[in-house]
Amino acid sequence: MLKYTGHPLVDVGVATIAAFVHKPNPASITEADLNKVADFMARQYVDEPLKSFLTVAFPNSGFTQPAFNKTPERRDEYAERVLRGYRASTPRLEERCVFTGDPAVGIAFSDTLSPGRAFRQHVPLLTGENVINFYPWGDAGLPISGEALLAIQAFPLGCAKCGGRLLAVHSDNPDLIQDFASEFLQENRLALQLAQQKGNNKLREAGSSAKTLLIETLLKVEQSRRDEAHEYRPCSVTAYHLSNLGATPSLEIYHLPLELTDFLSHIVGPDYKAEWNAITHRAWRLPLPKKKGKKGGQEDTQEDTRPRRNVLYEDLFRLPGNAREFVRRYFLRIPVRTRFEDDPRRTYSLRDEAGLVSWKLTELFLRKVMTMNKERIQQIRDLGDRLAAYVSKEDDKRFFIAFFDHRYNFVRTALIKANLAYVQRGNPPLIALDPYIAIFEEGDELASPDWRLARDLVLIRMVEQLYQQGWLGSHPEAIPEVSEEPESAS
Repeated sequence: MLKYTGHPLVDVGVATIAAFVHKPNPASITEADLNKVADFMARQYVDEPLKSFLTVAFPNSGFTQPAFNKTPERRDEYAERVLRGYRASTPRLEERCVFTGDPAVGIAFSDTLSPGRAFRQHVPLLTGENVINFYPWGDAGLPISGEALLAIQAFPLGCAKCGGRLLAVHSDNPDLIQDFASEFLQENRLALQLAQQKGNNKLREAGSSAKTLLIETLLKVEQSRRDEAHEYRPCSVTAYHLSNLGATPSLEIYHLPLELTDFLSHIVGPDYKAEWNAITHRAWRLPLPKKKGKKGGQEDTQEDTRPRRNVLYEDLFRLPGNAREFVRRYFLRIPVRTRFEDDPRRTYSLRDEAGLVSWKLTELFLRKVMTMNKERIQQIRDLGDRLAAYVSKEDDKRFFIAFFDHRYNFVRTALIKANLAYVQRGNPPLIALDPYIAIFEEGDELASPDWRLARDLVLIRMVEQLYQQGWLGSHPEAIPEVSEEPESAS
């Protein structure tokens, strides 16, 4: 009876219904299954805490308006019309549903509305009943089928509430839509149970910000799929952070392209998980000092200072545009200058955190996110290995420090001098001309626009090797304390 349509409001609702009745394939859902879902909503939507929860999506619906609650018969009639239009006995129109293409229902959703027409109180972010703008032929409202309308009414249950808005997750992979909807439905039903036990009128909000929660849940889903040996299917993810409230509706869209989700699907595996968790742990916002105040003669120390944001997770949404900064910040541990006291990136230090530097993780990022070709990655790795061996063998701290310089000519000169000195001692060259040009230049003595990225990547491999060999432990002063850099606006 149900199917995915490509529209996030309907698809998340369909996935929520499927999760509610424990059927992974929406096509296998029966009318009896829909009855169970409709019964639950008719019973719970008119009472707290779901009544308050629904105001974010349906502020003017018959479930949330006080006028409907004063007359239970009117409230029940509204629920019947909105929730049970999927029944075979429901009259149909010749007009087609804009979401599914099926015949629209032939009933009015309120006494003043045309049959089969949905408005803002039924579908989030539409216009009101008397607004004809943005509709074909100036015919207000959208024709809708009973199945699509029920799915949209179920939509909030498959969302997380963050910052007073709903977070819905959509994808070109239907399995992932249902995974997210199932996670959020489970959390909402648990929160509903706890609120009812405690007599609370509101569901608790998610403990993380929207972007952080999206990445946390995606990693959790990918871990479960890996543990259950599900076949991996690359896909993109789009999240909608929305509110349908009053005069201030809002919508923010967060997109994770296929390249990034592919990267994230790999880091939950055993080859990368430990390294990723280590840098993730250092990316949580720092707790600020608790505000002191007098309450009954005692200091008020009840303020919740748990971090809600992970800056690494949130910087993922700026990729691939800020990939160079991302590599430098998280893989090379170079600090950033920001105005926020709780930003953990201000405290990053390569000298103190050399053990977090991982070429393996960096290489995965280069392949999956930056789509760098394998030959160049191998050239950078080989150069890093040779330079690390040189620094360790010759104990050349001065060259290692010079390699951090931000001036290309200075770095190039340091490489040439080290190369000549090494050859004069009877050794083979540290680097040949062709690999050097491939890594750092795009013409005769003309630096490549991304030479700093290449230098940082060579440094990442050098630091990892020198740390593992114990040379950095014996020469901590060889790592210069790079000053904080301003945060990029890109």
